[in-house]
Order: sequence, then structure tokens, then C-alpha cells
Amino acid sequence: MLWTFTSVLDEFPGAADAWLRRDPVRNTVALTVLGRLRHGLWNEGLMLGWLTEGDEVRGAVLHTPPYSLVLADIPLRSVPSLAEGLRGREITGVSGPVAQAGAYVATSGRRELSRISQRLYRLGELRPPSLSGTVRVAGDDDIEPAAEWIRAFMAEAEPGHAEDDPLPQVKHRVGQGEFVLLEDEGRPVALAGFSLPIIGMSRIGPVYTPPESRGRGYGSSVTYGATRAAQDAGADLVLLFTDLANPTSNSIYQTLGYRPVADYASIALA
Repeated sequence: MLWTFTSVLDEFPGAADAWLRRDPVRNTVALTVLGRLRHGLWNEGLMLGWLTEGDEVRGAVLHTPPYSLVLADIPLRSVPSLAEGLRGREITGVSGPVAQAGAYVATSGRRELSRISQRLYRLGELRPPSLSGTVRVAGDDDIEPAAEWIRAFMAEAEPGHAEDDPLPQVKHRVGQGEFVLLEDEGRPVALAGFSLPIIGMSRIGPVYTPPESRGRGYGSSVTYGATRAAQDAGADLVLLFTDLANPTSNSIYQTLGYRPVADYASIALA
């Protein structure tokens, strides 16, 4: 097994891209990040890696500082050599399937500071909630308010990135039509994003309802709206991640028709 690394997006081989696309469910994060990179986001400090055995690609990873190292569904036995190959690189966290993420921490010599346990869900049959409000696509006038909500979302969900500026990504995603807002009596009350389909796969997220508007079904409604928007954009495979520490969101998504696929972890490193 051999890991190869590059900081040049165009050097990422087509065979590695094809390996990711063979399983767009378990490799959803890596595929989505790769798509964002190809639109010019997060190039500073970029690292792309791929695993070869003989002449075949068997795995891929991505790192876009200051975010975590993203592990696709790589072979578990390849993790020690990955950790060795990345020794000396500044990596503040690792995110991926729970076994692979845990193995990376164990073999990297790094210390786990904190962990967010996540579950990947895949949409079965979409079931409408008791709709509250009206869903619309976010426009240019919504960029600044949406960025403020994303800052609040990050402070709650990923405090390690609470100081990151979401504005460039929000501008890009609004321009792509990837954010929807739920309005009640003409006032925005919740937000949800979705990724434009990659080989028919779209992922919902983030989903945010401000604290003062919670408990009224807005989260269910805006998630349903984002899911429908993803389907209208051509997705026949819709995914989302939940924080396993939040039983409310896990229940909401299952009520809408999402079904568990696998467990993941996002681990901050010392």
C-alpha cells in the first residue's frame, strides 16, 4: 500500500475520483468537499491524498485547513500508513467513519480532545411533516443574515470552528441556489442547505432554527423543503448527518423518511 499526497488539485488522479464515486453514500463528504474545491473554495493549505495497491486506487483523503482531515471510507488497514505519511502536518482534527477516525487517532500519536458522534442517514420515502410556514430559495439579500445564522450554528454544533468566517461559503452556496429559508408570516424562521447533486447524490446541511423559534416544527419543515429542493435539482440519493447527542433531530429526520446508514465521528486533536 502506498499513500501519495499533493497540494495541487489538478494532480488528484481521475482514478481516485472514480474510487470516491463508486460509493457516493459513504464518501459523501469527500465528494462534496472536492466539488467545492473545484469551484475555487479552500485552496490555501490544501492536501489531497490517495492510496494505491499495485495499479489500483483503494482510498482517498482530503485536508482543507483549518477544517479536519476528511477520511473517505478507506480500508481500515491503511490507516497506520496514512498517519505515518501525514506525521508533521498540522492537523487539528479528523472526520470520517467511526472505526477509521478512531484508528487514525490511535496510530497518529495524537491525543483526542473531544468527539462529536454522528450518524449518516439516507432518505427512503420522503414523508411531509405538518408544514409550518413557506419555503423559498435564499437570494442575495439573504446572504448576510444567513451568514449570521451559520455562525450561530457553528458555535453550537462545531465550537472549534466558531471563529471561522462562513461568508465566502454562504455567498457561493446562495449563488448556487443551495440554501432555502422557511418563512412564517413573512419572517425567516429557519434555514437549511443542500448540495447540488454529484452523480445523483445530494447532502442536506446545515439545518438551523434560532433558539427563539424552536419547538414549533420549523426544523422539520425546512428540512423537508431542502430535501424537495435537492430532488428537484436532480438528486435521487439524499443524505444527511445528525449529531447523536441530539435525540430531537434524529427523531425528526426519521419521521421525514431518513434511515440510518453508518456511524461517523469528528474528533478534535491535541
